[in-house]
Amino acid sequence: MSKVPNRGFYVQAAESPTLDEPWRELRWGEKQKNLQYAQKYMPEKDDIRYLRVLLYGPVGAGKSSFINSVSNVLRGRMTIPALASATTSDKSFTKKYETHKLIKGRGSSKTFYPVVFNDIMGLEDGDSRGVHADDIKLALRGHVKEGYKFNPVSPLTQDDPGYNLTPSVDDRVHVLVCVMSANAPQLKSSVLEKMSRVRETASDLGIPQMAMMTHIDEACGETEMDLRNVYKSKHLRKKMKDFSAAVGIPMNCIFPVKNYSEEIDLNDDVDILILSALRKIIDFGDDFIEKF
Repeated sequence: MSKVPNRGFYVQAAESPTLDEPWRELRWGEKQKNLQYAQKYMPEKDDIRYLRVLLYGPVGAGKSSFINSVSNVLRGRMTIPALASATTSDKSFTKKYETHKLIKGRGSSKTFYPVVFNDIMGLEDGDSRGVHADDIKLALRGHVKEGYKFNPVSPLTQDDPGYNLTPSVDDRVHVLVCVMSANAPQLKSSVLEKMSRVRETASDLGIPQMAMMTHIDEACGETEMDLRNVYKSKHLRKKMKDFSAAVGIPMNCIFPVKNYSEEIDLNDDVDILILSALRKIIDFGDDFIEKF
């Protein structure tokens, strides 16, 4: 804090919650350029139809809402491909392993975008709650079948009908994305330990890793008033640095986003944050599948 004179006395002036200049450059006017990049993307490998993105993270972080938000931006209207809970709970809303394909076009010309998202049960505190870390590790390798219902007590085994014995390159995960709420309290040690095990397996497989920091408007008043303050907010920058230190994901792989929740129409500033993250998801994932 700085001191300012007040009738002969010096009083402490409140420190500004925002920086004078953004610490990360974001071109807010390039929505259409980034949208076209995402809409026109296509994997160049013949045996890979879809770039597969696996979302994981604590309960209530906004994994399903992020999928819906990406769908909204790509389709240019509100959509709900992934059911999301509007209530705050310490229990995961998502129970099954499900691939969310985002619709492209309509009617007889309807196809799907070549980027798909897998949503899984949230990570919870304790050994017998939430998704088992071993199930996420199997999903990374493509061993979890569509529709498998997660069992927090017992991870998937080879004898289970939900186990895919012979996964194709298309079944494997190409980008691992951790979704974390900027408005959540400090992560419990057991959740961090599960995340560490998942990250270690992904690293061994060479899978690129990123993080989305959601609920930025709820965590920061300045960002709630003007989303373009996101990279000026001292609080959000500290949250991202703390998260980076806790889980080991570099700062340049962490992206603050606001999911659509209350809105009934699209907003360009919300869209550009989502597209900024989506473009890097595509870039990192495409680099990975080029190695096959």
